[in-house]
Order: sequence, then C-alpha cells, then structure tokens
Amino acid sequence: MVLGTPPGAQGSAPPAADGDRPVPATARAPILSVENLSLSLRGTPLVEDVSFSVAPGEMLGLVGESGCGKSVTALSVMGLLPTPPIAVSGGRVLFEGRDLARLPQPEMRRLRGRAIGMIFQEPMTSLNPVFTVGSQIAEPIRIHEGLSERAALARAADLLDRVGLPNPKAQLARYPHQLSGGQRQRVMIAIALACSPKLLIADEPTTALDVTVQAQILALIDGLRRDMGLACLLITHDLGVVAEICDRVCVMYAGRIVEAGPIVEALGAPRHRYTCALVDTIPSSNPPGTPLPSIPGNVPPPGARPAGCAFAERCGAALDRCRAEPPPIARDGARAFACWNPA
Repeated sequence: MVLGTPPGAQGSAPPAADGDRPVPATARAPILSVENLSLSLRGTPLVEDVSFSVAPGEMLGLVGESGCGKSVTALSVMGLLPTPPIAVSGGRVLFEGRDLARLPQPEMRRLRGRAIGMIFQEPMTSLNPVFTVGSQIAEPIRIHEGLSERAALARAADLLDRVGLPNPKAQLARYPHQLSGGQRQRVMIAIALACSPKLLIADEPTTALDVTVQAQILALIDGLRRDMGLACLLITHDLGVVAEICDRVCVMYAGRIVEAGPIVEALGAPRHRYTCALVDTIPSSNPPGTPLPSIPGNVPPPGARPAGCAFAERCGAALDRCRAEPPPIARDGARAFACWNPA
C-alpha cells in the first residue's frame, strides 16, 4: 500500500492486495500523484519513499516539524531543486499522467506558473523589490498566454481585486516595500493564480504574518480552491490550520510520511506516536492555563537517521524493536501509519 494515496490514485502502478488497500478518500481522479518519491543530496537521502495524491477541489495538508522534508518535496514537484547536487533517486511525480520528475526543463517551464502555481514562504522576501506589483503579476500572463502588456495589467488588476486588495488599479504601480506583509501575500496568491492553474501548492503561506492576517489568508486560499475547483497542497507545521481547512492530511517525519488519512480520523484519534505528540501540542487539546507540552529532542538530519523508526529516540512509548527495524505500513480504516507500537 502507498502511504497517503487513495486507491486508484497511482497511475499505472500495480494494484494492491485486497488486505493492503486503503479506503478511498475521494472518488475524484487525482490530478497530482506522487509515487514512492525519493530525493538524495550527493547520495545522502533527503526524502524517502514519499507518496500522496491530490484531486481537483481537494485540500491536502502536509505537516511536520521544520527539517522533515515538506518544502523540498514541494520544490521537487515544481522542478525547482538544483540538480545536481540534488537528484531524484526513485519514484515518480505524475501531473495529469506526465512524470514531472523526468520532464525536460523547457516543458517544465511551460507547466510551471500556468498549470501549477505555488505560493512560496516568506511574503516579505518572495517578491522582487525592484519591480512593481503589476509587472510581477503580469509577467506569467504575458509569458504563458501571450497577452499584451495592457491586457496583462488589466488581468492583474482583476486578480488583485479577487484576492481582496482595495483599489487594485492603484496597487499595480506600487513596489513591494510599500505593502504590508498581508498585502504582499495576497500579491503572491494573485501571481500563483494568474494563469488559472489546476494545482496550487501553498508552502507555509502564513509565515511571519500576525494571527488575524493568517486567518484572512487561509480563508482566502480555501475560498479560491472551492470556487475554482483547485487541487491544493498546503504545507505547514500548524495542525490547527490543517484541522480547519484540509480534507486529508499526511504527517511527515525525517523524510518519510508516517501517517496519512482523513482529517477527522488522523487527527481525532491518531495512531502514530509522532502524530499523537503533535496533536498534544495544540492549545485546544490542553486545559486552559496549563503549560503546553513539547516534543523533546530534534528531527534527525539527513545522514544521521537511525536504522529503525526515526522518531524512536524522542518517543516515550518506543520498544527495542522500534530502534532496530523500520516499521511497516499498517491500516486503520481509511488511514495508513507506520508504527511498531501505535496509540
């Protein structure tokens, strides 16, 4: 069974045995299917055997601490990793049946920004400071759709209006330093949606924003994916956000997906001990006024991951077997998880 991927979502991959087949999370055919993806840096594994899929209109959350491999996975889908030194050492990244991991760069450039949009981390630094907001939104429209500068700027103004910026025509002439963090992130969303993509990847889209603006940006992304039928991959470390707007979740740790399934099951009654620890750190999971628990230790870096379960040294329920052998994938209804001593 492929962890994090509903049945029928693996292109031409062979079918799983009946006892090893997860329950469908969606009846829609996925537009993105990541199958057993492995990435390495000069031979050192970064991401190992990662699989998940996203269907049109669906929001999939990819969660985990910093250093778990979330962003590098997203960048591999976009074809934005430096190769070399990073290499795809196994698996496929299928977008509408085409393997992006092995697509020539000219073809990838035609897809990137047109069929696949991405909202990058750090709205304060993601925009080019020497170009106006209008020119940066209009650029992908001119490149991918061949519109004139005037027509592209008119589309850019419509996009700024759609993402909730007041007086959008006047905003076109402004520079990034003249905008607040929340306004810059709305501009980033407008750029990602400029050519009406089929897949939107949002990589920590609320980093460095205050709580009120975070809620506005997340509500905006959620509303747009529902209105446009977007397949959306949301990368975050905030389980509260995932619980609120995602349909399914994949929990990632030390370069692997360790638990996956529908939100209610995976976060309401988690099986993997790492997911349990993450859920325990959510403020709403604890009585008011009590100190929030933390997870001791750190995520093991690439090249220093143990032979067994990578979470074993931080886990209060680890067995001797956990430290010696990597756990196999198990099922619990619609979920999949990899844990020798599940909760």
